[in-house]
Amino acid sequence: MSSTSLAQTYQRISSSKKFQERFSIAIRLVIAVFLIFFSIFPVLWILSAALDPRNSLTTQDLIPPNWSFDNFLRLFNKDPNFSFGDLKYWTWLWNSVKISTISTVLSLSLTTMAAYAFSRLRFAGRITLLKAILLIQVFPNLLALVAIYVLIFQAGQIVPAIGLNTHAGLILVYMGGSMGLNIWLMKGFLDTIPRAIDESGMIDGASNFQIFYQLLLPLLRPILIVIGILSFIGTYGDFILARILLNDSSQYTLMVGLQIFTAGQFDKKWGVFAAGALIGALPIMITYLALQDQIAGGLTQGAVKE
Repeated sequence: MSSTSLAQTYQRISSSKKFQERFSIAIRLVIAVFLIFFSIFPVLWILSAALDPRNSLTTQDLIPPNWSFDNFLRLFNKDPNFSFGDLKYWTWLWNSVKISTISTVLSLSLTTMAAYAFSRLRFAGRITLLKAILLIQVFPNLLALVAIYVLIFQAGQIVPAIGLNTHAGLILVYMGGSMGLNIWLMKGFLDTIPRAIDESGMIDGASNFQIFYQLLLPLLRPILIVIGILSFIGTYGDFILARILLNDSSQYTLMVGLQIFTAGQFDKKWGVFAAGALIGALPIMITYLALQDQIAGGLTQGAVKE
């Protein structure tokens, strides 16, 4: 077959609609497989490390020989042949869940009431306060670390319960740091709710709090779930603030505890660290998988105005 015939055949095939559709599907499949492998490979590597009894980073293989659950036993101090000193995994995990849950609930409560005031009430300085909140969020959190440390230290001189090395002080910092962006997100969702609902409540003699609690709050369920999940995940995974404000091993969060645990001898503790990271990821994974539809629904509903 001549080169001219080959060119004509190729042109005819490539110009057909069926060929274009199959080629498009093939390209998308290749990209999807690459992205799936790219995202799953780190998880597989951590899982392999957790099951590798050699407990070493230098000899790590993707498929470990003689895999076992020894590293999980070592993580919970159940292996008499290994002793890692001050390892309080369950305490650290509980501290992370407790701090994240309390700060999320309190932040949601204050954020919702503040967003209602900015969205529904009219008072002097409302626009200025909204702009100030947005302006504060522009600055990186790292710039405020020294100021946060000093504030918590001085607060602890007056009220020791909210000072350094206390969960209450860390929760206050998390609440203050998350409220700015959450207020804007909640206010945007509230602005999409018709004011006719408020007016109907006023006609029936309801107060502002009754309108907020009985009429508007049930309608805020999608965005409440979104903000709650994002706040919980962000607080649960935080390391810097917890590392600065906590200095007692019994007060550490999971992220701080695992980092301190591996410091200095990371290669010898790699498998135990990987086992702890896998278990520590379960609360986030379960929460996200159970409520992922609510996240997408809450964000999209708040993006459209009436």
